[in-house]
Amino acid sequence: MRVIVLSDTHGNLAVIEKIIASNPISDHFVFLGDGVNEFEIASYKYPNKHFYSVLGNCDKGDAPEEQVIEIFGTKIYMAHGHLLGVRDSLDQLINNAKSARAEIALFGHTHERLYKQERGLYILNPGSASQPEDDLPPSYAFIDINITGIGCAHVDLM
Repeated sequence: MRVIVLSDTHGNLAVIEKIIASNPISDHFVFLGDGVNEFEIASYKYPNKHFYSVLGNCDKGDAPEEQVIEIFGTKIYMAHGHLLGVRDSLDQLINNAKSARAEIALFGHTHERLYKQERGLYILNPGSASQPEDDLPPSYAFIDINITGIGCAHVDLM
C-alpha cells in the first residue's frame, strides 16, 4: 500500500491537485504543513480518500501541530518540524517519534529532501512541492508499506 507525503506548498493549490491526481491508486495522503488550507480544499474532491495534515509555521487552522496516525498497521509520527528545531537537529523529532512508538517519522519545514534510517526509525522529509531549497526540483515522496517491509522514495515534480 502506498502513502503519499507532501509538504511546503505555500499556497500552491495546483501542485497539490497535481500530486493527488497523479496517484489515483493511493488512498492515503499526508501533508506536513505550510499550505494546509489548500490541502484541505483539494481533499474535498476526493471523499473516499484519507487525508492527514499538521500545521506549519505559516499555517493557521484546526489541524494539530503534530500527530500520530496508523496506516496499514504502521504507526507514523508527523510534524512540520519548526517547533522541534529540525533545521539544527533531528533529535527532538526522533525522541517524539520513539515515545509514540512510531516506525516512521515525517517532517517538512526545511524545504530539503531527506530519507534515512536512524535509531530504528524511517525518517522522511519529502522536500518542498513548490519552493525547494536544496537545488533539486520540487518534490513529494511516497511510503510503500507491505508484508516485506517499508520503503520510501522521492518523486520529482516537473
